[in-house]
Amino acid sequence: MHIRGDHATLAVGGRLDVRSAADARTVLHTAVDSGDGDLVLDLAGLDSWDATGLGVIMGAHRRAGRCGRRLVLRDVPPQMQRLLVATRLHRILAIESGVTGSAAQILTKP
Repeated sequence: MHIRGDHATLAVGGRLDVRSAADARTVLHTAVDSGDGDLVLDLAGLDSWDATGLGVIMGAHRRAGRCGRRLVLRDVPPQMQRLLVATRLHRILAIESGVTGSAAQILTKP
């Protein structure tokens, strides 16, 4: 798993699972705490996630709300979009399609 970006846009790639959850949580919390406005997670490069990875996303969503920010998921792969619909999390999370933002700095190791 790798996450690249800044406090406004993060590109997530690889697998977001139990092995990468702690690192991902740290990066997401740092990004939420150090910025303002929407925090966009570009998931176009995400291969898969498990329940733990989805929990990390939900935790970041809750933390962003407490900080007065909004977590926005961009370019969610189709299989993950189906999971969000099946779990009805698509009603809670902000999800969009569109052009990804630039990824300037590496926040975790690949």
